[in-house]
Amino acid sequence: MSPKAKAVAAKTKTGAAPKPAPNETLVLDAAGVRSAIASIAKSIEADEKNAAVAIVGIQSRGVPLAARIADALHKSRGKRVDVGSLDITLYRDDLSTVGTRPILKATNIPFSIDGRPVVLVDDVLYTGRTIRAALDELVDFGRPSRITLAVLIDRGHRELPIQADYVGKTIKTTRSEQIDVRLVEIDGRDEVAKRA
Repeated sequence: MSPKAKAVAAKTKTGAAPKPAPNETLVLDAAGVRSAIASIAKSIEADEKNAAVAIVGIQSRGVPLAARIADALHKSRGKRVDVGSLDITLYRDDLSTVGTRPILKATNIPFSIDGRPVVLVDDVLYTGRTIRAALDELVDFGRPSRITLAVLIDRGHRELPIQADYVGKTIKTTRSEQIDVRLVEIDGRDEVAKRA
């Protein structure tokens, strides 16, 4: 069963989307996620106008977010927007702690990024280390005119001097708290929750 079908089945059985666990606080519901993505796409369009922008999502949840942003840009522009994906596993600065056989996902950038603006997309911006790894990998594919960053959630606690250009929602967190982004394409429903 596809993730979308599971979401429909869950909603049909209970009459509503599943409720957060007792230790979770819902930060964004499905409508909030859609609104945040639409806002990000609108801001990108305002900044990039008719530039040949490319959208590149970071595995895992950055990939469906990138596809949704590209789809929104396609609708507003009336033309296709290039969208790709990055798996930053081999570029991580903690690779030695991941294990002897890290699980690799697809890196797919089937277009040139030379001389054009690229928007990196991720679900949560935290320490900044994932973005550093993504930048290292992205420049192996070419030399964009500029690289900007879009994230659904900025939770703070940066360890590197990295900031997002486009943010769906900023959430105050402690380092011990967890932000869980759930998307229909992977998790069967759209929501963001914070848990202790």
